[in-house]
Amino acid sequence: MILSKSQSKIFLNDDRFRVVVAGRRFGKTTLSLVELLRVALDRKTKVYYVAPTYKSAKEIAWQMLTDSIPDGYISKKHETELKMTLRNGSTIALKGADNYDSLRGVGLDFIVLDEFADMHPDAWFQVLRPTLSDTGGKALFIGSPKGRNHFYDLWAKGIDGADDWESFQFTTLDGGYVPPEEIESAKADLDARTFQQEYEAQFVNYEGIIYYNFNRKESVKQTHKTKQYHIGIDMNINPMSAVVMGIDGAVLNVIDEVVIFGSNTAELMDELHQRGYTTDKVTLYPDPACRQRKTSAGGKTDLSIMENAGYRVKVRNKHTAVRDRINAVNSRLLNGKGERHLFVDPKCNTVIRCLERHIYKEGTSQPEKDSGFDHMNDALGYAVDFLYPIKKDREQQTHTRWT
Repeated sequence: MILSKSQSKIFLNDDRFRVVVAGRRFGKTTLSLVELLRVALDRKTKVYYVAPTYKSAKEIAWQMLTDSIPDGYISKKHETELKMTLRNGSTIALKGADNYDSLRGVGLDFIVLDEFADMHPDAWFQVLRPTLSDTGGKALFIGSPKGRNHFYDLWAKGIDGADDWESFQFTTLDGGYVPPEEIESAKADLDARTFQQEYEAQFVNYEGIIYYNFNRKESVKQTHKTKQYHIGIDMNINPMSAVVMGIDGAVLNVIDEVVIFGSNTAELMDELHQRGYTTDKVTLYPDPACRQRKTSAGGKTDLSIMENAGYRVKVRNKHTAVRDRINAVNSRLLNGKGERHLFVDPKCNTVIRCLERHIYKEGTSQPEKDSGFDHMNDALGYAVDFLYPIKKDREQQTHTRWT
C-alpha cells in the first residue's frame, strides 16, 4: 500500500494521539491498516482496529488487511474472530464499537478508531483509553465529521495544542484517490452543507448557530494576565457563571471562567477573591436584574452584595435587546473588515463550548435555553455589550464602591 503525500504527513507524525478529519474516499482505511502494520511488524505488540460495528470492521478492513500481509509473516489467522497472529508474536484484531464493553481489560499498544464520530463516546473514554495506560500505547482517531460531537472535541484538543495531541484535516481531493471532476460532480449533486461536511471535511455549524463568527482556529489562543480585569456575570443559581477578561488595546481577551452550581452571589464574590481578582483590580458587569434579584439569604439584592464586597459594578438600568447583545459579541469576534477583537484562552473550555454550540430555537429568533449554553454566553454578553455596545446612545448607570 502506497501512501499519498497527505497520508504520509500523518504517518510521519509521532504524537501519541492523532486525530484525522478527512473527506470521503480520502483513503482512511488504507492509512489505518498501514499504521497497524507498522506497529505490529516492529515488535511483539497487541493492536486493535475498531470500527463502529463488528460487521463494518469485517466488511471494510478484514479482506484488505489479509491481502496486505504476505503469508510468510502470519502465524495464525482466525477469520471468525477477525484476528491474526504474526510470527513475531504480535496480534492484530478487528473489533466493533457496537459492543464496546467487551473490549475492556486488554492492554494494548496501539488502537485505530475508524469513523469515531459514529461511535458512542464511552467506547473511548470509558473502555479503550484505559487499555493504553499500562503500555503507554498510542491511538489514531480517523473519520469524516458528523457535526460538533465527541469527534470534534478530540480534534479540537490537537488544534488547541494539548500535550501529546495532534490534529489533521484533509479534503477528499487531498487523499489523491478521487479525481477533481468527480468532486465537481458531487458538488453539483449535493447541497452546500452536505458537500462541505462529506468532501471538504468541515465541521459544519449546527443550523441556527448564534455566535457564527466564533472560529476555534482563529478565536482561541493563549492569553496573558493583565493588571485590570473585566468580569461579566450571569446571575443564576445553577450555574452561577462569570467570564473574566482583560483588555489589550482594541482586543478583549477571555482569560478565565467561573462556573459554580447551587451557588449564590456571595459565594461567587468569595471565589473571585480567592482566585486573586481583588477589588482594586476588577470591574463587574452583571445581569441588570441584579438590581432586584436576590440569590443569597438576608434580603439583600445581588447588586448590593457585589457593592458591599467592595467591587466596582457597572450595570445598565434595564436589559438591552437580546439581539443587540448577541450582535455586540459577534462584532467583536469578527467585524465587517475581517478583524477579530475577541479571543478566548484554550483553558476556558466552557466559554468555547457555549460559543460553538448555542443555537436558536427552531423557527424562532430566541436563543435555546434547555442546553445550558446560554448562561456563560449571557455573562460574556453583559460585559461586551456594556464595553462595546452596538447602539451607543443607551442610558448607562455605573456603581462604584471600594473596600
